[in-house]
Amino acid sequence: MKHYLPMTGLFVLFVSSFSFASGKYLIKFRSADPDVQVDFVRVYGGSLEPVSLAGRLYAWSGHGNLTVDITNDPEIEYIQKNHPIHLIDNPSLVSVRAQLNASVDKSTFEKRGPAYPDNPEIAKPSSEKVGSDPLLTQSWGLFTVAANQAWNKTPQGQDIIVAITDTGVDYNHPDLITNMWRNSQGLVGWDFVGKDNKPYDLSMSIGDILFSGGNPGHGTHCAGVAAARLNNTLGTAGVAPKARIMALRFINESGRGDTADAIKAIDFAIENGAKIISASWGSEGEEEKDMALREAIMRANEKGVLFIAAAGNGRLDPQTFVAKGYDNDSDAKPMYPATYPYENIITVAALGSDEKLASFSNWGKKSVDLGAPGVKILSTVPGARYQDTIIDLGQMKVTWDGTSMATPFVAGAAAVVWSQSPNWNMKKVKETLLSSTVNLDQLQDKVVTAGRLDLSHAGD
Repeated sequence: MKHYLPMTGLFVLFVSSFSFASGKYLIKFRSADPDVQVDFVRVYGGSLEPVSLAGRLYAWSGHGNLTVDITNDPEIEYIQKNHPIHLIDNPSLVSVRAQLNASVDKSTFEKRGPAYPDNPEIAKPSSEKVGSDPLLTQSWGLFTVAANQAWNKTPQGQDIIVAITDTGVDYNHPDLITNMWRNSQGLVGWDFVGKDNKPYDLSMSIGDILFSGGNPGHGTHCAGVAAARLNNTLGTAGVAPKARIMALRFINESGRGDTADAIKAIDFAIENGAKIISASWGSEGEEEKDMALREAIMRANEKGVLFIAAAGNGRLDPQTFVAKGYDNDSDAKPMYPATYPYENIITVAALGSDEKLASFSNWGKKSVDLGAPGVKILSTVPGARYQDTIIDLGQMKVTWDGTSMATPFVAGAAAVVWSQSPNWNMKKVKETLLSSTVNLDQLQDKVVTAGRLDLSHAGD
């Protein structure tokens, strides 16, 4: 079992040991009194931007090189860097990129920027046709985890809100539009990168994807795995085809974000009724002292919100151009937030269709909970399209692989279980998911449950 830290008294004092060069830092004040922030700017300069009122957290920038000692200020609980956060790199994309960099003239792949115009108007759903989904049989992961069996016995995630914290979502995709969460003002989420109410998943051209880390539509793909519609004559379906998708964009079209925006996304999800946060992102090692992110996830825990995290996709072997997973329990730079020790976190490894641990997937007998499908996963992508393959260059292919894909399988499964018993709390939902896994020899001593996600008994 995972060992959990107590939820109180964790961060009584945090004294920073780094020097304050120009840049952005996160400051947690001991008091919510606005006069404290006014006095802070007067004394130390720069500007403060609210990050989390619940966490008394502010982003501090524009201060130049600080020469005044700030670490002993009695009004400050802690100060930390605003850490970078990124998408967990697709292992087949990393492999192909490395091979091309070694052998191909990049100029042959023209960079065109965004594949579709940004921020389309948010459309309203129209009436749906009823009929089988033509690509459903290609969605091997749904049948492996017995989602199709659960659909016949459960409300299919009905009205459970799943927050996709990612690159955004194509909120007008015909297989997602009906399931988008909408509040009384018509919001479908928020864009913390663009600072607007259109969290569109800005996908990039092939050249940008291959050589500049461009986004191939990551958030939309994750949203479809969790909750694409079922039996609407379109594409395929998600694990929870009646769940609500809350689109929270805090990672940009280059796959980069930061702690401040991640916290804003988490707080938005908590404050607007999400039961489940799907997080296919993280960093290696550097977030270990990311107190602010830890506290945001703890706030989710206190509000009974599940946080589903990707275990990570290993590291590229420069000799073989193949990503190899590692043990999050023992590695010097494990994946975070996947390995944070909080009870609302479910951490997910990736499996292939052969039900073996994917070679790129991280694992951890203490820190990774279960496995789920994560190799060549078919789902929705921007532009009313569906993909299990991002780029096909003949002998070199980039497929939708990763613990990023496995994570929304579990997020969708949590929605299915929760919709069957809406009065359950987060702990009961998590316990049910982890106790119903199917044991796999490949996962012995690799994950907490030694098993793979399974919904065959959901609704029994």
